[in-house]
Amino acid sequence: MPPRQLGLLSFGVLIIVLAILLVAFFPRWDVILSLTVALYGLWVIVLAGIRAKNPVKYERGAFSTLIWGILLLAIGGAWFLYIQTLSVVYTLVLLLLVIGILAVSSALLRTRK
Repeated sequence: MPPRQLGLLSFGVLIIVLAILLVAFFPRWDVILSLTVALYGLWVIVLAGIRAKNPVKYERGAFSTLIWGILLLAIGGAWFLYIQTLSVVYTLVLLLLVIGILAVSSALLRTRK
């Protein structure tokens, strides 16, 4: 798939996610924004799978796209967790855990090559 189509596809997914979340959680803008970031992170993870299957020479790699998707998912999830529990500790633990796992997996990938 050419990159332009993936960009348009990603924009369409973002609009669909926003529409569904607006219907489900309308007056709660904080919840809508946090879940938008988290669900768009899931979409970026799917894009990483698409890029792994069809790599393009001068484009961001699938692993890099996967890392960004996981980070978006973790940030959106931590933000949603904070909104629901109002506990900074749980939010910080989730973010630190995800960043640590990403650092270890990135280091292990580098040693394998």
